[in-house]
Amino acid sequence: MILLDRVTKTYLKGGTPSLDRISLHVEPREFVIVVGQSGAGKTTLLRLLTREERPSSGKIIIGGVDYDKLRDKDIPLLRRKIGTVFQDFKLLPNKTVFENVAFALEIVGMGKREIQHTVPRVLDIVNLKGKERAMPMQLSGGERQRVAIARAIVRQPKILIADEPTGNLDPKHAWDVIKILEKINRYGTTVLLTTHNMEIVQRLKRRVVTIEHGRIASDRANATRPTGAINSSAHNNQVYRRSS
Repeated sequence: MILLDRVTKTYLKGGTPSLDRISLHVEPREFVIVVGQSGAGKTTLLRLLTREERPSSGKIIIGGVDYDKLRDKDIPLLRRKIGTVFQDFKLLPNKTVFENVAFALEIVGMGKREIQHTVPRVLDIVNLKGKERAMPMQLSGGERQRVAIARAIVRQPKILIADEPTGNLDPKHAWDVIKILEKINRYGTTVLLTTHNMEIVQRLKRRVVTIEHGRIASDRANATRPTGAINSSAHNNQVYRRSS
């Protein structure tokens, strides 16, 4: 699903690499936590995965797509397979919960009838049924983050990147968000979570990759391994037709 082979990223010629010959393999359906101090290279790693940055050297393959052979015109299609959630939500303030999630489908040309069918199912997955008409400012921080997650998964991505999604939340709302990420992972989506919250790391008992000074300092196996990949049609059915 995700393969990095001796990847280096240097922003300034002759400067210290932000990432230095890192190799990483993430299986389909894995839930992997990436930790590290600010400046360790976590953000650079995520930007490489979403093709916002190109590596200085090394190889990246995501879902069978070799980034060396990826054409610029195909990058938007790639990004539809990778959902991203940020610490600061990035919701559209003048749109309702429904409209925020629907917007991700409108920009790829999905029809109104299919949008009306799909969005409520995804909002049910993130436990926001009944909040369709609410505006972002009427929601708690945890609810806004769950709207952001719904928007990230509504196009059925195979990978969900959650970049410090609990950083602005109190402990209760943080765990609500983590439980949603676990649910999405159970439905078959590969989840890559970055966090500074060591309580979350310890309680989740998942695989933990630690980055220090641009290198992988440790890669601790998770307590529960995935049972195997599922095909894409099964993945699509699970994400949109299961809500418990």
